Amino acid sequence: MLGIVAASCTDLDVEPKSKATGNVIFNNPEAYKQFLAKLYAGLSVSGQQGPAGDADIKDIDEGFSSYLRQYWVAQELTTDEAVIGWNDGTLPTYALHTWTAQNEFINAIFNRIYFQISLANEFLRETTEEKLAGRNTTEETKANVLRYRAEARFLRAFSYWHGLDMFRNIPLVTENNLVGGDAPGPATPSQLFEYIEAELKAIEADLAAPRTNEYGRADRAAAWMLLAKLYLNAEVYIGAPKYTECLTYVKKVIDEGGYSLDPNYQRLFMADNMESDEIIFTINFDGLHSQSYGGMTFLIKAAIGGSMKPTDYGVNEGWSGLRTTANLVDLFPDETGTIDSRAIFYTAGQTKDIPDQPTAGFTQGYAVPKFRNTISTGGIGKNPQYPDTDFPVFRLADAYLMYAEAVLRQGQGGSLAEARNYINQIRQRAYGDNTGAVQESDITLNFIIDERARELYWETHRRTDLVRFGLFTKSADGNARAVWPWKGNIAQGKETEPHRDVFPIPSSQLIANPKLKQNDNY
Repeated sequence: MLGIVAASCTDLDVEPKSKATGNVIFNNPEAYKQFLAKLYAGLSVSGQQGPAGDADIKDIDEGFSSYLRQYWVAQELTTDEAVIGWNDGTLPTYALHTWTAQNEFINAIFNRIYFQISLANEFLRETTEEKLAGRNTTEETKANVLRYRAEARFLRAFSYWHGLDMFRNIPLVTENNLVGGDAPGPATPSQLFEYIEAELKAIEADLAAPRTNEYGRADRAAAWMLLAKLYLNAEVYIGAPKYTECLTYVKKVIDEGGYSLDPNYQRLFMADNMESDEIIFTINFDGLHSQSYGGMTFLIKAAIGGSMKPTDYGVNEGWSGLRTTANLVDLFPDETGTIDSRAIFYTAGQTKDIPDQPTAGFTQGYAVPKFRNTISTGGIGKNPQYPDTDFPVFRLADAYLMYAEAVLRQGQGGSLAEARNYINQIRQRAYGDNTGAVQESDITLNFIIDERARELYWETHRRTDLVRFGLFTKSADGNARAVWPWKGNIAQGKETEPHRDVFPIPSSQLIANPKLKQNDNY
């Protein structure tokens, strides 16, 4: 409805493709919800047409450019959980830890973050009390818009969290910045942290109670999870531990959210996962109405190749791209999933090791068909070309593991006994019985980082987790978890430079906005 052309993410110009003014567009009360839908759709689809042909952002193919796809490759291909067999542009540098400020994929996720922020800002500008009054908006519509505004602020905070996590020093732009005004300078990590924190607390009462909003839309539990994520990583972001605050909000999710572990781990990643009581917030996909070459189309099809049959996973083709490293496989007691059902690997015709470059061929490294377009009770999604599977951004098992980690890191308000209870619930689902149960003495930080990989691999948590544990680049104590195949551009892997814990500010952004400063050592 109000497609925005983002020539540069730090350029504040917002150019509606329609010449209609806000007052004309919002004569229809449904337009507010339609605009909000665009904010949500910005996480899944990549343009106005889909699956390609009219991209929201410039300088990258629309199929490559979706938010989830770019966020996923930045969070996963840079870690021990995933490699990709494609040689497109600078994509291989992610796995090798050799990226530079000229990397077009880093630029794409930077652009996506600010495109989302600019959309949210424009929505908030158009929904002020003054503008609603000037349009003679009904009280019912005003009440709806109040909630829509809270959701828009949540989505903006969500993108700012990604920006803080990946880049640290980025501009802080709100609806109060004038469109076409001076380009902003970078905010400090502390300023960004405090802004995200304040926004999420301010909107809590205006969001729907947990599990009462429409599926796929943010509610209070989603805001609690995002706050808990912010606090869990606070020591990385601002040098101040906030594990007690993390426990406060993760306990809200656990105690007040009404969520429960899905008895079927695999269903969390299937075309009927919208029926799960475990998932707190999703990025939605529909095979008929949100067609994209990014998102779940990418995650499902790119993980299929070699001797795999695409129809077994509910799709019409495989793209022969994504696999994993031996480091992830070796975290499980066996690679077949017989003992721990979370070990979802395809091994026939595949080697566990990757002796050549990750781009050498699909059969090096086990395939990971964790996501699929099939239905847990049988059948496939509506369209084998574009999956119906939704992406689980936040789910209860993650909250359980965050609780345990915050307790280990001396957060107040929780107990190791309760952490053990939560972890054993996760492992009982995985093992099918109590054989995987752990004792309190087993729950160490090394155990937590490994259990997070076993439970949450390929769900966009790994890079952030490894940075928090001091394992993404160079380990301070020689922990072997900081080395995996092809990290550092050698087959056996090696530690890399600590400055890579954050990505560089893209060169194109520095040119567009001279007020920005490059991150150290890039």
